Amino acid sequence: MNGSAYADALRKHFETHANPLLADRMSRYMLGQFDFFGIQSPLRKQLSASFIAANGLPDPAEFDGVVKQVWAMPQRELQYAIMEMASRKAFLYAAHQIHLFEYMILQKSWWDTVDYIAANLVGSWLRKNPARTAEITGAFMNSGNLWLQRTVLLFQLKYRKETNEALLYETIDALKSSPEFFIRKAIGWSLREYSKTNPEAVIRFVENNTLSGLSKREALKIITKK
Repeated sequence: MNGSAYADALRKHFETHANPLLADRMSRYMLGQFDFFGIQSPLRKQLSASFIAANGLPDPAEFDGVVKQVWAMPQRELQYAIMEMASRKAFLYAAHQIHLFEYMILQKSWWDTVDYIAANLVGSWLRKNPARTAEITGAFMNSGNLWLQRTVLLFQLKYRKETNEALLYETIDALKSSPEFFIRKAIGWSLREYSKTNPEAVIRFVENNTLSGLSKREALKIITKK
């Protein structure tokens, strides 16, 4: 099955399970920005698994095209399915793949896709290609794009003890004055996640830096519960 046929088959597979009532609710939750089939996460993952079992994965040589075709489709569940497929080892670590991830971040940008791509795709790719971290994060920061900058804040969410603390703090310092909700929230989230590994460092950073109230609350949420 070529890439175009694969993307169409995926759409048809999901379409047969559409639920208009849920679709309307899901669209409203996303502020009407996207159409939905009305397929909730557990069923969506089952459908993805059954589709792959029946059809296999796309040819890696055609994967960029499959992703872009699926990304252009209206229903948001299809973007969720293909970005989860992109996290498989068959597609994740190719040297050029970071450019596909950037495309996915910049098209139909919203937190529901960007956050997954940041932590699971960009984060995993940079872990495998650490020599390119400064280049990629620098380009994302210099772009001035909200979603690329949010990605730099969030790509280390799963790094734990491997977190590049200096880079995390440098990024926060560069963005802490931003009025953007999604930046302020991500600052707090990145610090909160790091506090699971190094709470003392997060406390010191929050005490010694002027952060928005939102960022500060999010950063200390786990620590204050203890």
